[in-house]
Amino acid sequence: MPALDLSLSAVDLTRTICDIPSVSSEETPLADAIHDAVTRMPHLEVYRDGDTIVARTQLGRPQRVVIAGHIDTVPINGNVPTRDIAIDGEAFLWGRGTVDMKAGVAVQLKLAAELSEPRVDITWMWYDHEEVDADLNGLTRLARTRPDLFAGDFAILGEPSNGEVEGGCNGNLRAIVRTDGVRAHSARAWIGENAIHKAAPVLSRLAEYRPREIAVEGLLYREGLNAVRVRGGIAGNVIPDLCEVEVNYRFAPSRTVAEAERHVRDVFAGFDVEVVDAAAGARPGLDAPLAQEFLAAVDAQPRPKYGWTDVARFSALGVPAVNYGPGDPHLAHHDEERVALSQIEAVERGLRAWLSSR
Repeated sequence: MPALDLSLSAVDLTRTICDIPSVSSEETPLADAIHDAVTRMPHLEVYRDGDTIVARTQLGRPQRVVIAGHIDTVPINGNVPTRDIAIDGEAFLWGRGTVDMKAGVAVQLKLAAELSEPRVDITWMWYDHEEVDADLNGLTRLARTRPDLFAGDFAILGEPSNGEVEGGCNGNLRAIVRTDGVRAHSARAWIGENAIHKAAPVLSRLAEYRPREIAVEGLLYREGLNAVRVRGGIAGNVIPDLCEVEVNYRFAPSRTVAEAERHVRDVFAGFDVEVVDAAAGARPGLDAPLAQEFLAAVDAQPRPKYGWTDVARFSALGVPAVNYGPGDPHLAHHDEERVALSQIEAVERGLRAWLSSR
């Protein structure tokens, strides 16, 4: 595996790390390359936990910022190696990971190498297994083994945000709504009770549901409650005795997980509801002094983050956090994943200006 040259431009560094495949559970080669590169930087104290790499300055600054990015991607589908393309005269780097989120990681690596005397102390985190189950996430593991590394006054996650600042994130809850019936031969359907038919009111309630828009600390978050999977039936000639409708609720960060669960149970009152997964959202935290300085430095008008991201992990620890990275989030995981070179350069300029200013 080639060594990472952190003197490259952020664009060229993006190309290099995207061409090192790192699908979830296969991050080790890229983690090795990152670890080797940052350990050569005398101003950084480096710690490794599995395929998560932490590098931090210890300059005794009165404030510390945590800047994080995940190094894994969803599976490759013929979109590696990367290539340069142009669309309507604008230059893009095309390929898996360019948006989600190796362009952000490349910017972070370059700045980590070059900013030996930042205005604040910085903890850089590059972590594994973000694209899979939360219990595998490198930050989950790191929070158990070294919670002290999360200490900070402000955090930035390099998730794709079109180079804009997206504050906090919605919470996420999944539940199974079940209906029961009685199994019978379909030729004598009157003997049984069709569980799938009984699920019709569940789908009707979802179709009639009107999601709320909720202002939280000046940002307008849009909620959503949707069916994402329906399971039922065992054969083409059997009346089903069980139907399960899986629903996904994206809720504003002003709600707790307990409040979100109560809301889902209220919507489906009268049905058997099992919550199978839930993660709290993150309030924007943009009133923090460092956050205000950051917004001014990058000349940003903050927006809400509708999807769940790892900013919630920092928020839960009392560290206000935002999403700020190159790439259109609509192209994350897309087979035509591509990032505008101008966004990579703009995010690098913004972070550099803020972290370098006195």
